[in-house]
Amino acid sequence: MKNFSVVLLLAAVVMSFSSVFVVTEGQRAIVLLFSKVQKDSNDDAVVYGPGLHLKIPFFSQVRRLDARIQTLDGAPDRFVTSEKKDLIVDSFVKWRVNDFSSFYLRARGDKAYAETLLKQKVNNGLRTNFGSRTIREIVSGERSELMAEALVQASESAQELGIEVLDVRVKQINLPNEVSNSIYQRMRAERTAVAKEHRSEGQEKAETIRAEVDRRVTVMLADAERNARGVRGEGDATAAKIYADAYNKDPEFFSFVRSLEAYKNTFKDKNDVMVLSPKSDFFNYMKGANAQ
Repeated sequence: MKNFSVVLLLAAVVMSFSSVFVVTEGQRAIVLLFSKVQKDSNDDAVVYGPGLHLKIPFFSQVRRLDARIQTLDGAPDRFVTSEKKDLIVDSFVKWRVNDFSSFYLRARGDKAYAETLLKQKVNNGLRTNFGSRTIREIVSGERSELMAEALVQASESAQELGIEVLDVRVKQINLPNEVSNSIYQRMRAERTAVAKEHRSEGQEKAETIRAEVDRRVTVMLADAERNARGVRGEGDATAAKIYADAYNKDPEFFSFVRSLEAYKNTFKDKNDVMVLSPKSDFFNYMKGANAQ
């Protein structure tokens, strides 16, 4: 009898633990009864929030699902514009589960599988929007409109998965490497041509400026030489006039001074040799008072 009581007690404990489950913060749970989602009287799936809950032991299975906002940030994808030009687009999606029963049935309650399906749906919407616009329209000013349309399309298509799409954002738009290299080379060639044109124009202007400066310098030097000759001529004329006036005042003294200057210039080098007659006029002022 005692053993039977112990068995009953153990069975009661096991029943108690198997009939209770806990849902943590940030999670929601659904209960499967005979592999079917437990529903209420309105035929809606019963979703359990955070806390302690009861279930039918042994026959019920609890599936806990993440109810937090998720971020889908996969690898960049290639899209084609209306001009048939390829673009590499890097985007991300913010989403969360809003229908846990549908999420479990359609996506098997697997986040990775759900994101794979969601990525396909978002890319389909982006592909449609990129395919209806040119590169200029996408880059210049219609990115916000493009993301808004992609959000609407992704939200509609993701409802069947039990997913609510909160936001679709395009982070970066790039050209493929082969296209980028081609554009870079073309831009480089254009810039090189422009640089050569600017350099040739600069050289032409430099030659013009140098020629103009050389012309001005030549004119200035010619004017300076003419003015210098004029000044020298005036100085020579003034000097000649002074000499003439001095000679007219005292011709004898003038001759004496000029003779002294001639003696000084002649005899300043002791190595000079002169062969002259003593009676020459050159020695006129060196003769004595009685010399003839």
